[in-house]
Amino acid sequence: MSETRILGIDPGLRQTGFGVIDCNKNKYTYIASGVIKTNSDQLNLPERLKIIFDEVCETILKFNPKQMCIEKTFVNMNANSSLALGQARGVSMAAAIQHNLPIYEYTALQIKKSVVGNGHAQKIQVQSMVQKLLNLPEMLGPDSSDALACVLCHNQVMQIKKDDLTMKFRGGRIL
Repeated sequence: MSETRILGIDPGLRQTGFGVIDCNKNKYTYIASGVIKTNSDQLNLPERLKIIFDEVCETILKFNPKQMCIEKTFVNMNANSSLALGQARGVSMAAAIQHNLPIYEYTALQIKKSVVGNGHAQKIQVQSMVQKLLNLPEMLGPDSSDALACVLCHNQVMQIKKDDLTMKFRGGRIL
């Protein structure tokens, strides 16, 4: 299996995390990560969505990933928050489509289970495991770590598929 560069996205209207990793089976090379911030009170929703779209496009052009993975939207009690998150997610996916990247989606539960071993892990646990798995000198912020964790989850799923192992699911979740 050759090395594959993967872009992970943790969507958010105020802060969208991104992470780029070169994956070769179970060997990882950290390339970059960061946060796209749109939390200015002076910007309206379409302007904020355009910033996310443009920055994801710029990240794709800069790092040239071959695949993108993104966290699936969690529907919570606040419909407006869920809608805003879905819109941020949508423009991130549109940027990938614009650059002909295949898109893979994972729930937060799948990502946490894959990286930490516990689908209900705390953010700090995800951050710590991302730091350890990528051999980073310090812990990254939660948005960057979540995006990188999405890549690690995706690589694990793709490795299982390539090895032709069966994955067990329950309620749409990887067991």
